[in-house]
Amino acid sequence: MDSDGCSLTCTVAVEWLNAQGSIQRKATHRTASLRLTRDQQRDMLVEIRAEKANVLTKLPLRGISVFNKFMTEGKASIKFREQNCTLFLSNAPSSQLISFLKTIFVKLTGQEGGKIPAKDSLRERFLANVQPGGAEDVSPATSTEINRAKEKALTVSRATVTTPSPGVVRKRKHFGDDAPRVPAAKKLYENPTSGELTDEQTRVLNAVLGGKNVFFTGSAGTGKSFLLRKIISALPPDVTMATASTGVAACHIGGITLHQFAGVGLGTGTKERCVQLASRPSTAATWRKTKHLVIDEISMVDGDFFDKIEEVARHVRRSERPFGGIQLILCGDFFQLPPVSKTNDKAKFCFQSEAWQKCVHFNFELRTVHRQKDEAFVKVLNSVRIGRVTDDIVGVLKETAKQRIESNGVLATRLCSHVKEADEINEFQLNELKGESKAYTALDSDSSMTNMLDQQLPIPGKLILKVGAQVMLLKNINVNSGLVNGARGVVIDFKNDIPVIQLRSGTHYAAKMEKWAIRTSSGAVIHRKQIPLKLAWAFSIHKSQGLTLDCVEMCLSRVFDAGQSYVALSRAQSLQSLRVLDFDSQQVWANTAVLEFYKKFRRNLQEMEMIPLGKKKIKLEGNKR
Repeated sequence: MDSDGCSLTCTVAVEWLNAQGSIQRKATHRTASLRLTRDQQRDMLVEIRAEKANVLTKLPLRGISVFNKFMTEGKASIKFREQNCTLFLSNAPSSQLISFLKTIFVKLTGQEGGKIPAKDSLRERFLANVQPGGAEDVSPATSTEINRAKEKALTVSRATVTTPSPGVVRKRKHFGDDAPRVPAAKKLYENPTSGELTDEQTRVLNAVLGGKNVFFTGSAGTGKSFLLRKIISALPPDVTMATASTGVAACHIGGITLHQFAGVGLGTGTKERCVQLASRPSTAATWRKTKHLVIDEISMVDGDFFDKIEEVARHVRRSERPFGGIQLILCGDFFQLPPVSKTNDKAKFCFQSEAWQKCVHFNFELRTVHRQKDEAFVKVLNSVRIGRVTDDIVGVLKETAKQRIESNGVLATRLCSHVKEADEINEFQLNELKGESKAYTALDSDSSMTNMLDQQLPIPGKLILKVGAQVMLLKNINVNSGLVNGARGVVIDFKNDIPVIQLRSGTHYAAKMEKWAIRTSSGAVIHRKQIPLKLAWAFSIHKSQGLTLDCVEMCLSRVFDAGQSYVALSRAQSLQSLRVLDFDSQQVWANTAVLEFYKKFRRNLQEMEMIPLGKKKIKLEGNKR
């Protein structure tokens, strides 16, 4: 992946129109490389080189319009008014596309007419080194150029506040003209997966981009979902399927459930029956076009189900390569919640399946914890994760029972081992409140998909609130202000039917409708609009996965699975925001099969440490491609 923002690989269609607006000529390239260059006059160009047909097209970046509304889905178009042609980009890795468009914007916003003013001596020296007809690559955007472009965009925005048709203006960015017309937003070309990767995360990304089948793991809070979103944004969207074992986990990465993708129902039938179901035309088409399959929360995928879909992949794709030749990117922590069998038999872990040995060749472990900053708490969690509880840890966790963690009317959320118990607590506490109820019904884009939205989104279809209701924010609204997914608050008022929340920090927030979108197995996007809140007197451990809670209490006496206590404790932001009632070391244990798996896993990691990951040949003992 090129991260400098000056090149891009995707599907490209170029259309030239005649004076009447009809298509005069059209060229479509399934795979093409775009590169930003400068000619001898220092004018910026975009070069389009088709991968198979040895065709090179050059278009000057002057007086262009960019339609970027769908750039996070890997699509955009650039209209060249002087040439009367349009460049349609699709199936682009979204992170590459956003960087590419951002570079064009930054370079053209800081100059007049698409040219960089240069001192004569500098210009002459440059021209002396360029061969006739040659081109120089555009340099990556510097922080100074980015800040200058932002300031210019804001200046233009302030100067054009009366521009009509703001809906149209928001969609199209015009730049490169002598008179800029960009009422640009403050966060122009913001990448939703922005944020720096650590060295260990970069190693995983490079392995994925090198085409390797990868499993990466790490304790809670090590940034697994963040890295997964980065990986997804770096892959071509049309041939990448982002899935997860649960609906809520799938929502976090903008994907669908693994069962939805596989198209084999619950997967409880025989392998032959699963192959039959997956061979239906629409499901088979999805299997065949998929080149990269992402599975999050792999720890909750049943090993037998994994074996079945591996056989389905080979059969439907007519290939005997492991998983039919699909690249696998698997993520999860087997020390967390285990798989639940859809039959009466005890579910087995994915790593115990036959397919795991055939398909998974490269393992990585993220070790830097980002959720908790307190090293003492991180050490406690790392010990609890592997089922080791010393007297010191018992003392630390028992001490939290005395803590007063409530503030500004916000009570601690009780984590429950059973979903039903959490629902009953929330319903009882809401009924105890005096005052008028306010009901908020979600607006779904497709009413026939309401059940699917209920299952896959954390947000309820119907939300009932009263003044005094304890709530949790379910979306990142403003990270700098503490309006983050998992933040706790209490309803203090209703203004024009909008609930006003006081957060634990004391910040007030008027909770307006927000939007959640999920993708169906056919590729269609459906969405729900709802107030981004949920009742939070209690929450189930299962549904708390992925959340960071700033005020949480728990009684672990009813945990029934290995890893449940660890998941519950690791939701807390710090020891100071945690209260554990009646803690007993017997409430913590790890699965022996998981302990053995990680023992071998770490031994293999040490063997890999000295072997660099390249894009070509990688020889690892015991890891045959």
